[in-house]
Amino acid sequence: MAVAEPPVTSTDRFEPLRRRFLSLGLGEIVAAAVFAVVPTRLAFVTADRAEAALWATLSPLLFILVQAGIYWLIARHHLPAPIPKPVARIYRFLRVINPLVLLTSLIGIVVAWPGVSLSAVLIIVIWQFAVAEYINYFHVRLSYPWSTWARQVGRRSTPRLVRDLRRA
Repeated sequence: MAVAEPPVTSTDRFEPLRRRFLSLGLGEIVAAAVFAVVPTRLAFVTADRAEAALWATLSPLLFILVQAGIYWLIARHHLPAPIPKPVARIYRFLRVINPLVLLTSLIGIVVAWPGVSLSAVLIIVIWQFAVAEYINYFHVRLSYPWSTWARQVGRRSTPRLVRDLRRA
């Protein structure tokens, strides 16, 4: 006879955190979708013939954003416990692979470089954002509300993902 888990009630002390993790997870996945569509629709990218360089820069960003979104959704499901060991192994592997993906992307950008143009600026900014997202999730938390960002970022706090990896 299977034992049913008790339903989650409104008195669950982790419910606010679950809602936050759901918001973060879906937010990262929606951000990935927006980044996959919007930059590729810009007329100046086509005019600069920068599509290949743009995809070289978007690929690692999308990869990291989707990883982050999935992490938040998995972490939400497993609260208050850390993420499961098999999932932690995958994210430890991704922590090593992501810099290689970023480096490969950089090589692709250099090979497909569109020259001095508005597209080149966009490509550089997006690639730097991908690096910042990697650092934010796997090394030092960089993401805070605007009102407290300057004060908080200097604390160099450990990202939730890294803390989960240590606990798993």
